[in-house]
Amino acid sequence: MTKRIDFQVDPSSYRHWRIDYEGDVANLYMDVDEKGGLFDGYELKLNSYDLGVDIELADVVQRMRFEHPEVKTIVMQSAKDKVFCAGANIRMLGGAAHAHKVNFCKFTNETRNTFEAAGEDSGQHYISAVRGACAGGGYELALACDYIILTDDGSSSVALPEVPLLAVLPGTGGLTRVTDKRKVRRDLADVFCSLEEGVRGKRAKQWRLVDEVVSNSKFDEVVKERAKEFAGKSTRAAADKGIELTPLDRTFQENGSVTYSTVEVDVERDKGLAKILIKGPSDAAPTSTDQLISEGASTWMLRCARELDDAILHLRLNELELGVVVFTTQGDSDAVASHEKFILENQDHWLAKEIQLYWKRVLKRVDMTSRSLVALVEPGSCYAGMLAELLFAVDRSYMAEGEFEGDNRPVAAIQLTDGNFGPYPMGNDLTRLETRFIADPSQVEDAKGRVGEALESEDADELGLVTYCFDDIDWEDEIRIFLEERSNFSPDAMTGMEANLRFAGPETMETRIFGRLTAWQNWIFQRPNAVGENGALQRYGTGVRGEYDMRRV
Repeated sequence: MTKRIDFQVDPSSYRHWRIDYEGDVANLYMDVDEKGGLFDGYELKLNSYDLGVDIELADVVQRMRFEHPEVKTIVMQSAKDKVFCAGANIRMLGGAAHAHKVNFCKFTNETRNTFEAAGEDSGQHYISAVRGACAGGGYELALACDYIILTDDGSSSVALPEVPLLAVLPGTGGLTRVTDKRKVRRDLADVFCSLEEGVRGKRAKQWRLVDEVVSNSKFDEVVKERAKEFAGKSTRAAADKGIELTPLDRTFQENGSVTYSTVEVDVERDKGLAKILIKGPSDAAPTSTDQLISEGASTWMLRCARELDDAILHLRLNELELGVVVFTTQGDSDAVASHEKFILENQDHWLAKEIQLYWKRVLKRVDMTSRSLVALVEPGSCYAGMLAELLFAVDRSYMAEGEFEGDNRPVAAIQLTDGNFGPYPMGNDLTRLETRFIADPSQVEDAKGRVGEALESEDADELGLVTYCFDDIDWEDEIRIFLEERSNFSPDAMTGMEANLRFAGPETMETRIFGRLTAWQNWIFQRPNAVGENGALQRYGTGVRGEYDMRRV
């Protein structure tokens, strides 16, 4: 059995990052352990990274939000001499399976997006202090920061050398951030992305590749000044102390199923599917922000978000042949709505705000998961508020109609809340209901007029909230037929179809990064020019260039 990739880490076990806290500024040092690769067969030299390094970084960013609310500026820098970061490890990419390469790129993109949005969303701004070579994924780390400072020492540089060196593309949004975020002129971007050695000093500033170039003698001083300036402009709510993100309560079964406190993942390997059951709260919602703080990571809204996030990542990386994910819920819709209402009504409190933002990120993770997603609204379901968002994130939804014989659970119903109309936007900056009803926005208003109601199948169908409704006579057969059909379609065709259909409406930098980059990189990662026996990735470091099939296709 292949090694299970675990997305839960603890600061005491970090091998690649360390943090020094100085009041409202945190200094985040990249100090990659060469021998600390996630798999055998390569060394992480020159601060290059693999998925394990990025799992730690994602944990750092998450804990910064929840455990260190006093921090307003994070300075990302290298602990190595003469190198900032060499980017994704080439030996790792050369030896990894295609699916791992693509999932690695997707996770690193999500991590970059998380700290890139931290400034606007949470008032935690990231500054990149670049001293030494900053290449490929290293420059993409810097690009996702709010501000880039480069030392002018004659050798430090920024570069995106993937095209000339490796015959692949920058894997974490580099091309799009250069043109869309930094607004580098297209012709200069073309030159930049063709230079193996990258760009140094004043030219990097002139081309908009960095924000500031500073002499080596003044570099540390200027970095500290900028960190304080960003902290002074931060909108982050005042907080003296954070909460501890305690380890998740979870149990892995031999068959791949996972049990958490609020989430259960049931693997049916012979059918190629996984069922995710989300259990509603059994306790009352907090009544004060003091109580929210005291409950900390155990409060239902945060606990459920963390467990669902971990479950989605586990399925993505460890269960590649489970092509269909079925969402179900069980519990009291009013209780779910009550917990969410408390969070949304206390957005001026840092922790309530962070819990809402975490749900936004988790739901985006669902949107970006390349599996066929289906939701079942069964008797006893608790699809309310942010859980109802799952109904609008999936590819299809089925709702039970009326009472089911022998089933004493409440009739299936959906409960919309204010949360369905703004707090959890998709990557296209629209809500899922706005995306769903893009042809007729009045349908969003119709749905908004029913907030707080228990919408049974007839109402839900009329409002367009579900795909199909079936009574107890047809329910099991219809669900079985759909799941059998879906599991037998080509997974490649399904991934392409679903990704095309999920993101209607306007494009944003985020949708372009995930849509265009993922599609192109997915293709390039299978081309012999990159990954063939004589391809650039395989020959990198040998002194021999890759052999290319020169036909454009």
